[in-house]
Amino acid sequence: MKIAIINGPNLNLLGKREPGIYGAESFESFFETLKAKFPAIDFHYYQSNVEGELINELQRVGFSYDGIIMNPGGYTHTSVAIGDCIAAITTPVIEVHISNVHAREDFRKLSHVSAKAKGTIAGLGLKGYELAVIALDN
Repeated sequence: MKIAIINGPNLNLLGKREPGIYGAESFESFFETLKAKFPAIDFHYYQSNVEGELINELQRVGFSYDGIIMNPGGYTHTSVAIGDCIAAITTPVIEVHISNVHAREDFRKLSHVSAKAKGTIAGLGLKGYELAVIALDN
């Protein structure tokens, strides 16, 4: 099974950025733990702060991978184009958010991704990525 994890803006700063909200672990460190936990899965990781690059990556893997786990970051609330791209590809996407976006600012309650995704996991920290893997592997 091939799963792509695609992270959006500022997620390259995990471990440094607002650790009270996002935790103290870098995504790279967590990714190594995730790969060790699921050795039978072929993982691919991509992160960009640029909306168009995220769309290009979704299109690149969106017809050949078994699943995509995506945390669009701030683009969740602003990018109709990312939502449209998810609707256009055939690979199922699970939207993941480290924080509980529904318990934060009002603008974070709008997602242009959720309606196009197979499911959404929010507020469980990095554990959300692990739960998304389990969901895609079933």
